[in-house]
Amino acid sequence: MHITYKKLLGLILVCGLLLLALLHAWSPGSSSEVDIHPRQGSQVKKLLDKKIQDIISDYPDVVYHIKEEVACRLAQNTCVCLADKETFHLPFSNLLFPRVWAHNVGLAFLDSHPDPEGVKRDRDQEYSSFQSRSYSPTDQLIVAEAGSPLQYPTQGVEVRPLKTIIIPGLGLKEETRSNHVVYFTATLGTFDVAATVDRVSVKGEGEHHMILSSPSLSALNRQLQFVTYTNTVFHPRTADTVQFATEGHQAFFTIKIGHGTIPNLYYSGPQKEYNISALVTIATKTFLRYDKLKDLIDSIRQYYPTVTIVIADDSEHPQPVTGPHIEHYIMPFGKGWFAGRNLAVSQVTTKYVLWADDDFLFTANTKLEKMVDILEKTTLDLVGGAVREVTGYTATYRHTISVEEGGEEGDCLHIRNGYHHVIQGFPNCVIADAVINFFMGRTDKVLQVGFNPRLSRHGHLEFFIDALGSLHIGSCSDIIVSHASKIKLPWSQTDSQKSYNKFRYSSSTKDRNVHNEVFYFKNRFKCMTSQ
Repeated sequence: MHITYKKLLGLILVCGLLLLALLHAWSPGSSSEVDIHPRQGSQVKKLLDKKIQDIISDYPDVVYHIKEEVACRLAQNTCVCLADKETFHLPFSNLLFPRVWAHNVGLAFLDSHPDPEGVKRDRDQEYSSFQSRSYSPTDQLIVAEAGSPLQYPTQGVEVRPLKTIIIPGLGLKEETRSNHVVYFTATLGTFDVAATVDRVSVKGEGEHHMILSSPSLSALNRQLQFVTYTNTVFHPRTADTVQFATEGHQAFFTIKIGHGTIPNLYYSGPQKEYNISALVTIATKTFLRYDKLKDLIDSIRQYYPTVTIVIADDSEHPQPVTGPHIEHYIMPFGKGWFAGRNLAVSQVTTKYVLWADDDFLFTANTKLEKMVDILEKTTLDLVGGAVREVTGYTATYRHTISVEEGGEEGDCLHIRNGYHHVIQGFPNCVIADAVINFFMGRTDKVLQVGFNPRLSRHGHLEFFIDALGSLHIGSCSDIIVSHASKIKLPWSQTDSQKSYNKFRYSSSTKDRNVHNEVFYFKNRFKCMTSQ
């Protein structure tokens, strides 16, 4: 009896330890909340802007003279569309002497719109949101005030390809001497001055190397406020390293060269509340499972009768799928899972795309409005939900992904269960690197990453591995879609179900080799670890 009691006590102790270990293994991550709302107008940015303004306003009493041939090349932020005037008209003159044409897009669009002022407001609001999401602290101009004695911008200087800018924040802070000299050197551009200052010598205008000198320190500093940089080697996105030096001291800073980011704004019409039909398109991929697809469509229509559904279908004998707001695209037979995703998402014209498998079912808890709300109010590019199985278990499938440098043989990929932190203001939502196969994303951002069409039968994490460093991803446990039952007795399976299982769950050597090649060659990994 005493021995039995000891065994029972030991069993309880072992079970308790196993339970603690299991809870630790499934611990999702830090429960601390982090604010990911856009913060373009932060207090630090305002402080930096004021410091730059103070630097620019130095030496107001020093006289300068505008150098028109240089100053005219500076950006004025007042662009206009002007067409070339027709000086003469002859047969084929447009072919021999092509003229620049101009089209006032705003005038043409707004004149035909019933609410032009409303459109302007909506566009301004969308653009403001775009700027907030795309803003990076590395874009902020920061000037290293003279500690060497050189003062120069450490970041935030950018020029358009083959264009000219004034380099902000330049200065020299040294003791008075008989002559003060500074040197500039660049590789991808030339230097000049937009205005000249009396008692300052300028040598090397329009060249890669320029020298400024003056017996007056204040005059030299005033001249430094007009130093220009002109990019001379075209590249859509690169940077030039500028050397800025004086006797005994030198400094280096970069000037980013590149076209500005073109906004990708979506006009969804005036709305006080989220118009899901105008904001979201549901995309899915089907293969042989038309019964499942029909159930999915019926469940969507119960809650969202006018949302567009885009279907990519690579069945061997495709069946028609029709109905209001349905787009059915036929692919070559067996083209594959990720190829179908690419096709479906490529046809989406709304701001957001919701991905759902063809065997999911919408319920009262499948609130797309919540997904739109978090994407509109945060910097997230994609947010996943949860999937409830027929057993009642709800899965969120949250993972963190990291890449560890591994030297010449390649890097190491590490995948772990869990998440990074909770999102402030959305207590049921967290930040992760990979989410379940039910997610809503910004259409343009999902298209940027894309889906590798070589992954035909299996694939999910591969998309999120490609998205690492590009997409900001979240997951919300209170947005739930149901999963249709996968339990089928062998004697009750139809021919299409048997064919589907044969394709879906095949584990050929060829498929394994493709995955290994993708990880090894395309992603340059030498190994991967996962929970």
